[in-house]
Amino acid sequence: MNTKYIDLIDQTYHFPQPEFNLKEDTLTFHDIDLMELVETYGAPLKFTYLPKISDNIQRAKQWFATAIEKNDYKGTYNYCYCTKSSHFKHVLNEALKNDIHIETSSAFDIDIVENLKAQGKITNKTFVVCNGFKRDQYVKNIARLINNGHENCIPVIDNYEELSLLSEEINTDFKVGIRIASEEEPKFEFYTSRLGIGYKNIVPFYEDQIKNNDQVELKMLHFFINTGIRDNAYYWNELVKCLKVYTRLKKICPSLDSLNIGGGFPIKNSMAFEYDYEYMIDEIINQINITCTEAEVPVPNIFTEFGSFTVGESGGAIYEILYQKQQNDREKWNMINSSFITTLPDTWAISKRFIMMAVNRWNDEYERVLLGGLTCDSDDYYNSEQHMNAIYLPRYKKEKPLYIGFFNTGAYQETIGGFGGLQHCLIPSPKHILIDKDENGKITHKLFAPQQTSDQLLSILGYGKVSPTENNINTHQPEFSNK
Repeated sequence: MNTKYIDLIDQTYHFPQPEFNLKEDTLTFHDIDLMELVETYGAPLKFTYLPKISDNIQRAKQWFATAIEKNDYKGTYNYCYCTKSSHFKHVLNEALKNDIHIETSSAFDIDIVENLKAQGKITNKTFVVCNGFKRDQYVKNIARLINNGHENCIPVIDNYEELSLLSEEINTDFKVGIRIASEEEPKFEFYTSRLGIGYKNIVPFYEDQIKNNDQVELKMLHFFINTGIRDNAYYWNELVKCLKVYTRLKKICPSLDSLNIGGGFPIKNSMAFEYDYEYMIDEIINQINITCTEAEVPVPNIFTEFGSFTVGESGGAIYEILYQKQQNDREKWNMINSSFITTLPDTWAISKRFIMMAVNRWNDEYERVLLGGLTCDSDDYYNSEQHMNAIYLPRYKKEKPLYIGFFNTGAYQETIGGFGGLQHCLIPSPKHILIDKDENGKITHKLFAPQQTSDQLLSILGYGKVSPTENNINTHQPEFSNK
């Protein structure tokens, strides 16, 4: 019988895959020896494989270039990175190697932009598209950026008051975009997005507040779909509605020349993941071409805002199975040495699934298990894999440590989990490793952030730095790390 873990994976998926392979009986990810990481740094750990960020950016830019050439499209393409997916300096530094632009969503984003400008990472030619609901500090920061000469900063108007707020702070002419409040999918609890201005109100808003305003120039229409760019009737219907608004607006607003098709591409969340990126891009370009030709208006320059697609597939997390609890005759709980709520909050908050596989012991027999975190919260668990409705891992053996990996976790998890701050049940944040390639293509890695200590957590809580001997506090936490 084929009862080994390697047999299960081979029978369930096409394996190996471009990013996943085996080195003897252990898993590699983009040729990274994951067990070497564990042996060097211990588990739990998180890592970011920086080259994957550039790889995904270049793939998207090539897909758009191909579609533009194929469809004889007369507009340009601009790739923007959504900073909210991951604000880390190492992520922005890697992404900006690829001649891209920035999309922001809050006041402090502008401080990051100014920091990057000071370092020469971006210039005044870099588009900074400012989304989000804007009040007070965000408005002031946008104005500061524009007043200091960043002409390609485009605040996207989200509501009827923002234009006047911006005009009061900005002392020069400036460009703006307008965000469309798209209709949500039928399964949503509400009909229309809370963000942006309704389809029917876009043209009246332009005529009322922008058309005769000599300080403001409308450059962009922003179209965002919460569920992302997907090949379904809902997406194509909303795109057609957006294009009708664009062509109507273009006929009365000559300065309008850009369409931002926000709403990102999906990323690989299963070993069985399939998505035809090239087809979707080609069809989007084709639909824009057809609609603008029929309306006899020039096609717009295309902007995209890819956050998860940019950084998601660069991230991963590795845990050790600490113990197995047999709670009844059918359920075995493998306890990880961390928490899903704190380190992969999307698994708990929105039931998101990431790629999960054993890191080692692929030649051992497998068993069906549930995965539990260390917190005392009943929701701290992960109980099924997409397309399998169960989790299978090599059999737990106390004398043979088992490590598991979650992959493509690079977007949102650190910020939602509160990187560097308090964690549920005071479970410390795991160490974080940066992985790169040197000039010879050799994989290198270094520690970006160590595991949180009790002193750090106690300081946040107001206790200050406490001596364990004076207060009888045991700061040793062997259950969280084998290093």
